[in-house]
Amino acid sequence: MGAERCSDAQLLAILLGSGGQGYSALDSANALLDKYGTLSGLMNRPLEEVAQIKGIKVVRAIRLAAAYEICQRLLKEVARDA
Repeated sequence: MGAERCSDAQLLAILLGSGGQGYSALDSANALLDKYGTLSGLMNRPLEEVAQIKGIKVVRAIRLAAAYEICQRLLKEVARDA
């Protein structure tokens, strides 16, 4: 289908890669969106806070923070080139 057709939860699940014991990556992604409401509500949260969500832990929280940072840098490049 392509990434543009994925839901926010599905995209987060792809970034997370896998879930935990008895908990899928999609379950974790939905838990993140339930807590923070939106992708923008999730991003730039303290790693320790995000790592408290079931199935996330610190490594996955770092992965999400890195994705956020990549987006921020891309937006800066686009704005600079415009």
